[in-house]
Amino acid sequence: MFKGRLADAKITIAKFVAFCGPALIISIGYMDPGNYGTDIQGGAAHGYSLLWIVWLASMMAMLLQYLSGKIGIATNMSLPELIREKLKKKIYIIPYWISAEIVAASTDLAEYLGTVIALNLLFGVALLYAAIFGALDVIIILGLTAKRFRMMEQFFLLFVSVISFGYFYEIFLAKPDPSAILYHSLIPSFTNANSVFIAVGVIGATVMPHVLFLHSSLTRDKVKDATPQQKIQFRKFHKIETIIVLSIAAVINASIMLMSAVAFNPTHPGLESISEAYKTLIPVFGIAAADIFLITLLCSGIASSVTGTLAGQVIMEGLLGKKVNVWLRRIVTRFVNVIPTTIALLVGLDPLHILVYSQVILSVLIPLPMIPLLLLTRNKQIMGIFVNRKITTAIATVFVCVIIAFNGYLLVNL
Repeated sequence: MFKGRLADAKITIAKFVAFCGPALIISIGYMDPGNYGTDIQGGAAHGYSLLWIVWLASMMAMLLQYLSGKIGIATNMSLPELIREKLKKKIYIIPYWISAEIVAASTDLAEYLGTVIALNLLFGVALLYAAIFGALDVIIILGLTAKRFRMMEQFFLLFVSVISFGYFYEIFLAKPDPSAILYHSLIPSFTNANSVFIAVGVIGATVMPHVLFLHSSLTRDKVKDATPQQKIQFRKFHKIETIIVLSIAAVINASIMLMSAVAFNPTHPGLESISEAYKTLIPVFGIAAADIFLITLLCSGIASSVTGTLAGQVIMEGLLGKKVNVWLRRIVTRFVNVIPTTIALLVGLDPLHILVYSQVILSVLIPLPMIPLLLLTRNKQIMGIFVNRKITTAIATVFVCVIIAFNGYLLVNL
């Protein structure tokens, strides 16, 4: 009997490993260059005091990503496809699609900037040339993995591992105050109006609209031709994977802010650029720590660019109901930000500020996928046995209201 249970357990683990991948790809959206920008500024300007917003945003993201992935499993459709089906008329679909494309563009801006900055600082490549090289990263990776999606998932495992180990090393060096971590993780506070702005940026960088669209598509592709009983097991696998992987992403997010709080808050609270952050890290933690910081940023920028391109394709195909030439979409998505970003860099606009503002835009636009996601997953006709429990809908509703309240406060006080 024991051998039989052990064999069953091995089979279940093998099935779980085979299913894993969607949350891993999604997770990079929660540790992308936008997170670097908001967490670094938050830690530098406000120390440990905004740590609670990182945990709150991560909890909200975890639940919403779970709901998104559950849609794909329950309906065999992506969130954009369901939204198109509900909106029906082009007069409603087209404005929604354009707004969703703005989300994708804002996301890609942050990711692209992260790659450009890392290439510039790590290898000494001039910003103009880094902007050109950075435009090619996503095309190269998607080309290499075009015929094997599992290989792409393995690429993401590598990127997430590099970022994770890199920041665990940074935290080992930083040695943040455990009592301050505990206090500011549990006690919400704002030091001034700027801290509210940064908090909204943290939410925008964490609860990412484009990955809410994408997750449903990735899980949909995992459960093709699955029986109802298999789907029940896949939904459990999805929940476990989402909790594990996004918990790791939450810890990395918190680590970025903690490292910034220790390294920059005492002497450089007005940190103005990632370049300045890199140069400041050298005398504080050493050249190795500073270079590891840039390596994690480069991995983050490249991987999140791939995620953004996949999301853009899912948004366009799902909302317009038409297959898009894969390479055309990838090239357009990547190059749509090259010209304006290059101009911004050449005229001297600071990349860190561009990163933070892009995340605020994302936070303001988060209701686009978030509200339909909530309404669809509570609809039993659509979700069947996978419909939300009342407590799930209640908690998700509270999270939606919190995000909208933050955004409203920011807009009123701009």
